[in-house]
Amino acid sequence: MPTDKEIKKEFKAKASKEPDKYYATSVLKAEGFMRNKCGKCGTFYWSTIKDNVCGNPSCSGGFRFIGNTPAKKKLDYVGVWNEFSSLFKKWGYTPIKRYPVVARWRDDTDFVQASIYDFQPYVVSGEVEPPANPLVVPQMCLRFNDIDNIGITGAHYCAFVMIGQHAFMKPKDWSQARFFTDIHNWLKIGLGLKNDEIKFHEDAWAGGGNFGPCMEYFSRGLELGNQVYMMFEQTQTGYKELNLKVLDMGMGHERNAWFTQGKSTSYETTFPTVVKKLYSATGVKVDDSLMQRFLPYSSYLNVDEVDDIDKVWKDVASKVGADVKELREKILELAALYSIAEHSRALLVALSDGALPSNGGGGYNLRVILRRALSFIDKYKWKIYLPDVCRWHAEYLKPLFPELSENLGEVEKILEVEKSKYEATKQKTQSMISKFIKEELNDKKLLLLYDSYGITPEIVREESLKFGKKISVPEKFYARVAELHAKQEQEHATKREEKLNLDGVPETKAMYYYDYTKNEFKARIVRVIDNKIILDQTYFYPTSGGQIHDTGTIAGEKVIDVFKQGSVIVHVLSGKHEFPEGEEVECEIDLQRRLQLAKHHTSTHIINAAAKKVLGNHINQAGAKKDIDKATIDLTHYQSITDGELAKIGEEANKLVKQSITVHSNFVPRTEAEQRYGMAIYQGGAVPGKLLRIVNIDGVDVEACGGTHLRNTSEAGEIKILKATKISDGIVRLYFTAGEAAQYVKKSEKEILEEASKLLGVKIEQLPARAEELFNKWKLAKKAVEKKKQIDLKQLESTSTEEFKGNILDKVSEILKTQPEHINKTIKRFLSELEEYKGKIKN
Repeated sequence: MPTDKEIKKEFKAKASKEPDKYYATSVLKAEGFMRNKCGKCGTFYWSTIKDNVCGNPSCSGGFRFIGNTPAKKKLDYVGVWNEFSSLFKKWGYTPIKRYPVVARWRDDTDFVQASIYDFQPYVVSGEVEPPANPLVVPQMCLRFNDIDNIGITGAHYCAFVMIGQHAFMKPKDWSQARFFTDIHNWLKIGLGLKNDEIKFHEDAWAGGGNFGPCMEYFSRGLELGNQVYMMFEQTQTGYKELNLKVLDMGMGHERNAWFTQGKSTSYETTFPTVVKKLYSATGVKVDDSLMQRFLPYSSYLNVDEVDDIDKVWKDVASKVGADVKELREKILELAALYSIAEHSRALLVALSDGALPSNGGGGYNLRVILRRALSFIDKYKWKIYLPDVCRWHAEYLKPLFPELSENLGEVEKILEVEKSKYEATKQKTQSMISKFIKEELNDKKLLLLYDSYGITPEIVREESLKFGKKISVPEKFYARVAELHAKQEQEHATKREEKLNLDGVPETKAMYYYDYTKNEFKARIVRVIDNKIILDQTYFYPTSGGQIHDTGTIAGEKVIDVFKQGSVIVHVLSGKHEFPEGEEVECEIDLQRRLQLAKHHTSTHIINAAAKKVLGNHINQAGAKKDIDKATIDLTHYQSITDGELAKIGEEANKLVKQSITVHSNFVPRTEAEQRYGMAIYQGGAVPGKLLRIVNIDGVDVEACGGTHLRNTSEAGEIKILKATKISDGIVRLYFTAGEAAQYVKKSEKEILEEASKLLGVKIEQLPARAEELFNKWKLAKKAVEKKKQIDLKQLESTSTEEFKGNILDKVSEILKTQPEHINKTIKRFLSELEEYKGKIKN
């Protein structure tokens, strides 16, 4: 099979030979457009003027609309969407709200990178109905491949709004001419452009084995959008027409606002109030004359498209008529200011939608841009408080995205925690750099310093000057960091497990969805593979969603494992048995085990809701495990959970139990569920299928979940949270029990306290003070061992009971007589035991 790149190249050549077949040429011809071929890049394009250059800025002479826009309509940033949605609504499209930028409904990406992501994979495949058809959407997107260009070219962003025009049509309903006419009318009516100012480029698109033609549209060197027609599928024998044709138009919201106003940079039109406040806060002055001369050529400085950036700076300076050093210093200072504005908006949207900066996944790139913004603030010694900048963005965007104003308090907390981590990194920087500075700090070592220690090249540059060395930031540095991390993530991806050959095996009817208390049933054997049995229907729950499988018997034989492969549920027996296919068998599930697992699963949802109430709306489930004796839930959180917060989560969880809230479990069509409950239903990972099982704890928590659940929160019994640990950057794990398992833990803890009380010769209420005393004595012992001094055992014995001397001090003596290399390890283990006792006593 050819690659997407090869498919695109081949199809573009084919479409260029038959433009009338693949492009809306009838519309273009009726509007007076003529087909031309660019004399510089060879692209076929359409314009009403006979010339020999296409609309690309590199071919046509850069951006030529700055200070001289041909648009008759002047639209501010919010006004672009208002005008666009109003016109397209008249033309038969339904405007919908944006999806969260955190793509929880997908398992192949962390963030939405284009408006079509909202509808992949299920709508695009035809498996699920779209929320409207056709539709338009102002979709906020995140991409991190252009970080180094932000602020310099005047047009690049990490976070940007892609205005999507989408349709999902059967071939008989498909009208490419209509869709093209609508976007052409936007240019003419929405922006007020004359046809003489528009150039359409013939192009092709390919992705995931699908492909089709597309039309890019330019005016005065600026690409305003791109309309893709996903029409064909590549197969082993060639290509065939898709059963569902998809319109995928993506238009730059930022670019359209910039174009209609003709300002020096798009940042001044995308977040005008924020830029003005930053100018005021920093005292940065914009040389309008210089910027008007520079901006037409700023696109030449795209680091992704040049090999020698220093040479390009010299060429641009020559065209502008300025000294290259002076030009570069002024532009880079402005670029730093614009980067702070851009990065803070990206962080506002991502954090509001539930993402967190971290050392892994999509959160890694959030930390990259946050630290880049902070390093600019340090470099220029600006008094800028990022939470304030986020607040300015939220105020300006309120008419468009009011939800961004709802979580500003949490955004501030997260940014404050991240800044403290950044400051701690800076404290370590000098010693780190003094070590590395002895050798040449090449690009590879700078990447290592950032990826391993979080030290930005800007910090390295400033610190290196103290050692008399001048370090420059490598070209495309942040893009390379993102690429390096993406590669590492791919390398650490888990390998697929070996699968059974289940050809011809029908889908297993999963009955556990409907009655979690049912433990005896009959079923017919569909397939036998060694000791594995497949039934036509089953109440046995397979390991999935973090919940361990049921056990029991099939025809009297023990079931030791149950798992799901695709839509087939496989039962593993303790040994190999001869069962004829088609035979009906008696099945029985261990009901007590099942009930305990159901209590732990519903309690997971309860704790998730309680944690969100205590810690904030950024809380989302990142994973969970439900076993018999205890369960865990992993939550997204930016710092360790304190004892006080843990106690509050436990209190809130048990309040919900005592309120006896009904738990509803129903299957709902995917689109309906998303529209009714929002994308927060996806907790702990993407959920496949066109029907979602929605577990709804009335007014408390709604999740797409396939586990076994109680019918009422009161059935969970008491929930006891045991402890919380930070398992990775941005993820905390809560350990808990519920129901009978919680009672067993309470009983065990009581026995431990009684034993400790007897051992130490004190009452239970005196144990905290006694444990503290012992802890201090052990620190004394450890210190003495490290200094190779003898410990005065009489000092340790002075306040000890006879039982303590007999049971513990003998152990101390034994420890001190062991080999030196074992002493520290042994004492640490014993201290850890004491700390654990202290923790249990306090709780």
